[in-house]
Amino acid sequence: MNQATTPLMKQYNEIKAKYPGSLLLFRVGDFYETFGEDAVKTSKLLDIVLTKRANGAAAAVELAGFPHHALDTYLPKLVKAGHRVAICDQLEDPKAVKGIVKRGVTELVTPGLSFHDAVLERRHNNYLASLYFEKELVGIAFLDVSTGEFLTAQGKATYIDKLMQGFQPAEVIISKKQRATFQAFSKENYPSYALEDWVYQPDYAQEKLNEHFGTASIKGFGIDNLPLGVIASGAILRYLEETEHKEKKHITSIARIEEDKYVWLDKFTIRNLEILQPQQEGGVSLIEVLDKTVTPMGARLMKKWLVLPLKDIQAIQRRLDIVDLFYQDTNLWGSILQELKQISDLERLISKVSVGRATPRDLLALQKALQHTLPIQNYLQTSEHDLLIKLSQQLHNCEYLADKIRGTLQDNPPLSLTQGDLIREGIDSELDELRKIAYQGKDYLLQLQQKEIKNTGINSLKIAYNKVFGYYLEVTNVHKSKVPASWIRKQTLVNAERYVTEELKTYEEKILQAESKMLEIEQRLYQQLLDSALEFVPQILQNAKILAQIDCYLTFAQEARKHQYTKPILANHKKIIIKNGRHPVIEQQLSVDVSYVPNDIYLDNETQQVIVITGPNMAGKSALLRQVALIVLMAQIGSFVPASQAEIGLVDKIFTRVGASDNLALGESTFMVEMTETASIMHNLSDRSLIVMDEIGRGTSTYDGISIAWSIIEYLHNHPKYKAKTLFATHYHELNQLSDQLERVKNFNVAVKEVAGKIIFLRKLREGGSEHSFGIHVAQLAGMPTQVVERASEILGHLEHDKKHIENKAKIKTIPAKTYQLALFEADPDIEKAKSLLKQLDIDTLAPIEALLKLKELQESLK
Repeated sequence: MNQATTPLMKQYNEIKAKYPGSLLLFRVGDFYETFGEDAVKTSKLLDIVLTKRANGAAAAVELAGFPHHALDTYLPKLVKAGHRVAICDQLEDPKAVKGIVKRGVTELVTPGLSFHDAVLERRHNNYLASLYFEKELVGIAFLDVSTGEFLTAQGKATYIDKLMQGFQPAEVIISKKQRATFQAFSKENYPSYALEDWVYQPDYAQEKLNEHFGTASIKGFGIDNLPLGVIASGAILRYLEETEHKEKKHITSIARIEEDKYVWLDKFTIRNLEILQPQQEGGVSLIEVLDKTVTPMGARLMKKWLVLPLKDIQAIQRRLDIVDLFYQDTNLWGSILQELKQISDLERLISKVSVGRATPRDLLALQKALQHTLPIQNYLQTSEHDLLIKLSQQLHNCEYLADKIRGTLQDNPPLSLTQGDLIREGIDSELDELRKIAYQGKDYLLQLQQKEIKNTGINSLKIAYNKVFGYYLEVTNVHKSKVPASWIRKQTLVNAERYVTEELKTYEEKILQAESKMLEIEQRLYQQLLDSALEFVPQILQNAKILAQIDCYLTFAQEARKHQYTKPILANHKKIIIKNGRHPVIEQQLSVDVSYVPNDIYLDNETQQVIVITGPNMAGKSALLRQVALIVLMAQIGSFVPASQAEIGLVDKIFTRVGASDNLALGESTFMVEMTETASIMHNLSDRSLIVMDEIGRGTSTYDGISIAWSIIEYLHNHPKYKAKTLFATHYHELNQLSDQLERVKNFNVAVKEVAGKIIFLRKLREGGSEHSFGIHVAQLAGMPTQVVERASEILGHLEHDKKHIENKAKIKTIPAKTYQLALFEADPDIEKAKSLLKQLDIDTLAPIEALLKLKELQESLK
């Protein structure tokens, strides 16, 4: 910008220089303005007008702004676009200042740091993640500044990547020298910010943590053996300072995410089982089906439980037993649910109090939440069940604070402190007196007006007010001659004159002083109320934690009753026994007249370790595989499960390799993704693992595919240390031969029924391998042209004549030529194109999935 700037632009430039890389919202009067490059970006993002203004020199500067009251509308759009936004406010009253108003940044909002309700999503955490890399290990910390939750961990890159997938941070901070390392580590496009390298030092990090928590050592938090996690955590505290988040009282502790405490769900499994989000547009995820929580805290906890299933049988059993108590006692469940529905976001409300951002309406919402917590505590206390009584004992009685808020604030206070009429009558006698002066002024002015009309005989006399002259008497020109000499003329209008009197000036001064003093007293009393609330921060955060748990327990009980789920048995043995298991998501998507076909599954480490499932596509193999994994997962988060009976030998890792997902943007084919995910499974096995594999090897040629699938099953069966329980769905019927060679491999198939040349999917699992895949029937159901289906049947019949070899090249070469003619259509260029495509096919190397794609191409060429 040109150096010869106006005082305002000089002030703007000085503040902007302190926040490089941030959009600066600069408060000017009733507007937030952006200038220069910021204005260009802001106008595009917000779709607002871009203009130019004089800059005190020949040059002009771009300008884009919006009214200050529209901040909640526009701020989320800027932050969700990945921008850091510095909010610069006027720090003094413009009326009381001559010259330039003092301004300063009051908050720097980033994607991972915000208290604004409009930026935050009620049912989701807003995590800031900090990463630090050193050799083979990575340290990580997560902070949700809006709730005060602070977590840390360290481990190998695969473990940290899994945590990132589960916690889904809104922003990541790293050191400047590790930018390239972070980009190589993460394939996701997280908004990120790099701090100076000196921030990521062990001594500095420990100092920041001890300083914040007021401790001499971090040993009490159980994180002293996570040196890289500590470094990442210290960097977060530094970042809070850099972003003007100076108040941090609500961050009362830091906890470690214990790898050994939770079931291993790698990022592929979280994605493949569609735990948090569906893979296909219009699909439904597990969390959408399970999460019927009624509080924001409960919703956020439900997500954590889903991505961090427990491995401790006692902890799981405790959850299941509490769910069972609510399941059995619907009256208790109903009563508590009604109270929970009245409780808003306790965590975020008390966090706002801690950082001085709570509005009067926030405090009333807090009061209401505390008011409805008390009956929940009483219901639990009188339930006569030890587990529920222990829950009630973990809730704090904050009745004193609730009463104080209710007794201090008006029932419907204004949004802003500066609007007045905040505090109830009877709280402060001086305030009550001042209100009489200010609010009864209308009566006084009316009396004064009547008195002056009587004294002067001017019946049209008016008393009015404006910001420039204050209170004045207005007389039309017709009656000017009747005005007393003691009146002081203030303004001449076309048709009237305006005057003031000594009595009016004295009264005006009294009113203005009263209003100013009222505001001062109300703000003092409000601050005292905030100070009282501050003393309850730990108790209210604890209440939020327990209420979130109760919300999840009630949800599990409610869903169990609604969908006929049963209480699973968790055991230390290594068996998985499921009777009449169902897929929790699919069964809820079926139309009312269609019932889900349940299936039994038995797996153990001694007799039936690997189940090879064959059957046609569309028969339900993939659903069956997923439902077993989901039932195990639901059991280990403490939920009832969709089955008539389930006995789950504790699982410590769930691996899945299902579905094809090209990562073409990174140059990875379906087969490469498939092999990468499978390799991850092979390297991370345990004796209590559950492995679900669907159609391994289909992304390559038939020979390669069968060979890879065969060797994977052999490897899992013959592993010297671990007998991982495995479900293996395949269209390679040749794999059925493995059950003859490997004692713990058993063949099953998903039953179909063939009637008059057509197939009916029975979706029932039965022992034994499938004879063939019914692929041609599926092609027919998909609407493949009759000519293609008939020819495919002819070729299949020829190939199946001799089944001595996996694939008989000689037989393929002797397939008879087509008997039907296309002569009538040879002039059609589409037919010529189809013939050309067929001639180019190399059947020896054509994988099944490729064959389907080619058939689709043929079909489209004949349209």
